[in-house]
Amino acid sequence: MAEGLLGPPIYNSPSFLFHQSLKFPPKLKLKFKPKPSSMAAPPSHCRCSSNPRPNQPSLLVFSGGTAFNGIVEELKKLTIRVAHVLPVSDDGGSTAEIVRVLGGPAVGDIRSRCLRLSDQSTAEALAVRRLLGHRLPFSAQDAKSEWYKIVEGEHDLWEGVSRPYRETIRAFLAYFQNEILRRPNEQFCFRNGSIGNFFFAGARIFFQSLDAAIFLFSRVSDIPSESLVLPVISTNDRLTLGCELSDGKIIRGQNEISHPTHGNMATVNKECSSVPALPSRVKRIFYMSSEGSNSLHEVFPTANPAVLDQLHSVDCIVYAMGSLFTSICPSLVLLGIGEIISSRNCPKVLLLNGTHDRETSGFSASCFVTAITDALNRKYGEPRNSLEYCPSQYINTLLVPKDGEIPLDTERLASHGIMDVIVVDSINDSKVGIVFDPTSLINALADIVSKYMSSNAAEEK
Repeated sequence: MAEGLLGPPIYNSPSFLFHQSLKFPPKLKLKFKPKPSSMAAPPSHCRCSSNPRPNQPSLLVFSGGTAFNGIVEELKKLTIRVAHVLPVSDDGGSTAEIVRVLGGPAVGDIRSRCLRLSDQSTAEALAVRRLLGHRLPFSAQDAKSEWYKIVEGEHDLWEGVSRPYRETIRAFLAYFQNEILRRPNEQFCFRNGSIGNFFFAGARIFFQSLDAAIFLFSRVSDIPSESLVLPVISTNDRLTLGCELSDGKIIRGQNEISHPTHGNMATVNKECSSVPALPSRVKRIFYMSSEGSNSLHEVFPTANPAVLDQLHSVDCIVYAMGSLFTSICPSLVLLGIGEIISSRNCPKVLLLNGTHDRETSGFSASCFVTAITDALNRKYGEPRNSLEYCPSQYINTLLVPKDGEIPLDTERLASHGIMDVIVVDSINDSKVGIVFDPTSLINALADIVSKYMSSNAAEEK
């Protein structure tokens, strides 16, 4: 029965998988462009074409997998030279089920950003995006049935996907299924599962490399070579986020910090702040071993070298809106991040949230600045690893959505050395409240970066 579900035995062959992973249909060719001075070069085997906009600025954005997604499409109009740095500690939704059964880092946020960056210019590109963006039904039995149809290549989602893509994607989905079947003591629940997450997990396990899985996903979804999706920690291991509150309480797991589901498999709703506020403010965010349940099991993973390389050279560093302590700070507390950011003389822009959430109840704008500064300074971690840089060395510009509910305490911001506070047009989203108007936000970013690049050009003359 298992063999029937997985399709022909050839789909379980590693040589078949590797061979197929290098095949891409002519209708959806990648358009790799020459290496910009501050961005990573495309792999040597990729064909390159000239860059139609050689003066595009380069950005690095620290974000999670939800809030900034609504800006990605508009950002492409300013530049595609963006390094998207994302955490790998999400333990909610279908990601949690993959990590529970198969281990490894969480890929949900990375998959979400890759889909947002994927090509939409052809019918086949849209078909691939639709397939990898599909979620299974909420009913566990219906989800399992639909999953089998997808793996066997019989689902309507395969319509419009040419054979080379179909074979590549199906091979890694089958590999993922095979890995599940190899763990008979674990019952995998497909409910509300993401096909993109399953593909990602299959590729990561096969290649034993998160970076290789991202590269494959980027090729399949035709992401421009200048747009980088970087896990802040490049690892094949499971990572657990820990949180110490000001009252000394330790909370284990990203989901329990931001969107607790009380141990059940309820769908995580990241588009509302209906959950009660934390009992006290967050003191620090740190990483924990996957074993144990208290701060004595703290671990210190190293930052992805590719992230550090990008930080050294980009024209602008952006701290995106979103869950402050579970989406942004996990990328900031790692060794090397604060050191490089503090040394850079470039725009360092904080995009302020439009609403409070469970993590930031009662926060003013300066509280966000302090939290980011403390994270980058690793203020409450190991004393030998702490820094003492001031807020203005990490943030020099604040973009604020108009009519947002976060109090703008400009005098306090000025005392931190942050004088450049810009109010940007906003829209009232029915699900999440006040958010940046994407066009206005990108225009504001463009002005900031343009002034910096013009100033640099003048100094070079």
